[in-house]
Amino acid sequence: MKKLAILSAAVILALGGPVAMAKVSDSDAAKLSSTLTPLGAEKGANADGSIPAWDGGITAAPAGYKKGDHHSDPFTGDKVLYTVTKANMAQYKDLLTPGQVKLFELYPDSFKMNVYQTRRSASVPQFVYDATKVNATHAELAADGNGVLNAAIGIPFPIPQNGLEAIWNHILRFRGVDVETQRNQAAPAKDGGYTLVELSEQLRFEYSRPDMTADKLKASNTLALFKQVVTQPARLAGTALLVKETLDQEALPRQAWTYNTGQRRVRKAPNVAFDTPGTVSDGLRTTDDYDMFNGSPSRYNWELVGKKEILIPYNDYKLHSDKVKYDQVLTPGHINPELVRWEKHRVWEVKATLKDGMRHIYKSRVFFLDEDSWQVSATDMYDNRDELYRVAFAHGLNYYEVPTHWSTLEVFHDLQSRRYLAIGLDNEGSMYNFDAKLSDSDFTPDALRREGIR
Repeated sequence: MKKLAILSAAVILALGGPVAMAKVSDSDAAKLSSTLTPLGAEKGANADGSIPAWDGGITAAPAGYKKGDHHSDPFTGDKVLYTVTKANMAQYKDLLTPGQVKLFELYPDSFKMNVYQTRRSASVPQFVYDATKVNATHAELAADGNGVLNAAIGIPFPIPQNGLEAIWNHILRFRGVDVETQRNQAAPAKDGGYTLVELSEQLRFEYSRPDMTADKLKASNTLALFKQVVTQPARLAGTALLVKETLDQEALPRQAWTYNTGQRRVRKAPNVAFDTPGTVSDGLRTTDDYDMFNGSPSRYNWELVGKKEILIPYNDYKLHSDKVKYDQVLTPGHINPELVRWEKHRVWEVKATLKDGMRHIYKSRVFFLDEDSWQVSATDMYDNRDELYRVAFAHGLNYYEVPTHWSTLEVFHDLQSRRYLAIGLDNEGSMYNFDAKLSDSDFTPDALRREGIR
C-alpha cells in the first residue's frame, strides 16, 4: 500500500513509557482553517483527483427526510466504477488491507468489493469544529497515555503526533449527545443460518455535550455512560450491562455492572474490558472490539505509521436501508457484497503492539482511521503467532439530522472459524433517536435492575 507524506517525522513514533507530548503550535492549529479541515484532514484532493477536496460534507438532509426515518441515500445516481475480485485484486493491491486480501483468499467465489465515486460526506455541528480548534493547542495525554486532559467536545488531537493521540481521536469523536438505539446482531453459522439478538441501548456522551468544559470533565471524570439490554431471544432477554467510561483512566478505570437474570441481581463487573468476550457475541469479538476500539489503550504500544489511500466502506446507505431484510444482508461467509459501497479514502494507519508483560488475545492490531471523521473504518487483528486472526469493518454513513459520521453496521470476521459477527442490524427495526432525553439517573445500578426485569 502506497504511503503518503505525513505532517512531520514526529508522527512515526512508538510509545511505550510515560507520555508528555507538547501541544501543537498556534501556527499549526491555524491550518485547521486553511489547508486542513476543521477536524484535521487534508482539505485538498489527492494527486489524481480520485479523492476530491472536502467541501463541508453533508450539511442538510435530503428532501423528504424526517427524523425517525431510515436515512435515504443521497447518492442514488452513483454507479459502480469497478469491482475488485480475487481474479483482479493484484491490480488494486496498493488500495487493499491485508485483511481484505485474506477475505478474497478465503471466499474467492463470493467476496467482492464494488467501488464507487468517493464522497467526502462526513460532517459534524459547528460547535464541535470550534471546540476542536481550541483542543488543538490545549489537549494533552494523561500519564502513560491512559486518558486525555484539557479537552472537551471536539477531536482532542486534530494534528496527531503519535498513535495514542490518533486512537483517542477515534474514542472521543462526536456521535451525538444523548442517543437511544435498537441495534441487533447476528453470528451466522457457516451455512448462513443465524439467531437474531435484539439489543436496546442508551448512550450519554458526556464529553460531547455542547456546554461541556475541560474543567467539568476533570471534576466528573466521565467520558460516556452506556446501558445495553438484550430483549430477544427469550432465553437471553433481560441480560443487561451498564458502563461508566472515564476520561482519565489512570485516575479511575472503567466502571461496569451486569444484571444476571438467573440470580436477579446486579453485580459489579471489573472484567468488562480488554479481551473479555463481547456480550452474546459467540466469542467472535472482544469487549474492546466494540465500536472498533474502546476503553483503555494501556496494554499496547501505539505507533502512528502514516497515511494511506485505501478502499473502505463508506456512505453505506444501501446496507442501512429499510427496504432490505436481514436475510438479504446475512449471507454465508460474509455479508452480501452487493449491498456494500466501497470508496477510496485517505486513512491514518495506527499499529498497536502488545506491551511486554501484558496479556491480550491480539498480539497486535492495525487500525485504519478515516481522516475526515476519525472513525476506525477497518482493523486487522493478529494472534500470538503474528498471523491474521480477525478482520473487522465499520460500514459508515452520515446521520445527517445530527450530523455525524458513524457506523450503521460493524462486521467482525473470525478467520479461524470462518464465521462473522454483524453488529448494528437495524433494517427491520426503529432508527436511532439522537433526541433522546436521558439523565444520569438512567445509568445507575438500580436503573439496570429495572431494565433487566421489565
